[in-house]
Amino acid sequence: MASAAFAVSPTASSPAGEVQILPFDAPLGAEVIGLDLSQPVDTATFKRIHQAHLDHHVLVFRDVSITPAQQVDFSRRFGPLQIHVLRKFQLAGTPEVLVVSNIKENGEPIGLGDAGHYWHSDLSYKDKPSLGSLLHAQELPKEGGDTLFANQHLAFETLPDELRRAIDGRLAEHSYLAKYEELRARSPWRPALTQAQIDEVVPVQHPIVRTHPETGRRALFVSEHFTTGVVGLPKDESDALLAELFALSTRDSLVYRHQWQANDMVFWDNRSVMHLAAGTPDHERRKLYRTTIEGDVPF
Repeated sequence: MASAAFAVSPTASSPAGEVQILPFDAPLGAEVIGLDLSQPVDTATFKRIHQAHLDHHVLVFRDVSITPAQQVDFSRRFGPLQIHVLRKFQLAGTPEVLVVSNIKENGEPIGLGDAGHYWHSDLSYKDKPSLGSLLHAQELPKEGGDTLFANQHLAFETLPDELRRAIDGRLAEHSYLAKYEELRARSPWRPALTQAQIDEVVPVQHPIVRTHPETGRRALFVSEHFTTGVVGLPKDESDALLAELFALSTRDSLVYRHQWQANDMVFWDNRSVMHLAAGTPDHERRKLYRTTIEGDVPF
């Protein structure tokens, strides 16, 4: 599936001082070039970025040289930030930043190395799932490390009519623990959770089809990583329905494959896309910093 997804070639830099937003030739996504995020973004430019995020769902900021604190400050302009339950991988001194990395130091992982192993929308297992996430490249592998994004507005809009009727008005349960032990069994990056951490991630129910609170567009809101069942259906029917939705929601025709460049920062809308880490070879080093913006209760 992933091999045929749209990938985008690097774009030439814009003239100094000129901010450009250039849509990709893909089902979603645009790059932002010429914006210096180390400086405060003026109101007019911020409104352009906000609208572009709504229009394109994934923004790729090129050649971003900022500190973690500046990433936090820019992220906060979109809303309050959420702290990941795995506090072990917070960036020292900046708890709003989750370190996403396969690197080990003194035999211990410095970040969450298997983040994005399954298709998902960040923090869909919370009462208020994420509005969006920003991921800033710190160290990139020479091979691998791509991230795939799937447009869930298009996923919903292209569903067969019979399937749309089957999910109309239905809720699904989301749980952080859905695949946690499965990942932990084969991963050095998943520590045993304390009871306090488990209490932070009590399963929640959300509409299978959610309405974007800013645009009014409808999107599928289920994922293979966190969605455990359709409320009110027997398990066999629920499993069959979800399997069909998972397959249809990540078709190649819906996917943009991001091939990271040095200093990229990618900002995606968790209300309208899912994403997947394509994987990094064990011998390659990868480190990125993630901030996550709190969203609204889905409806």
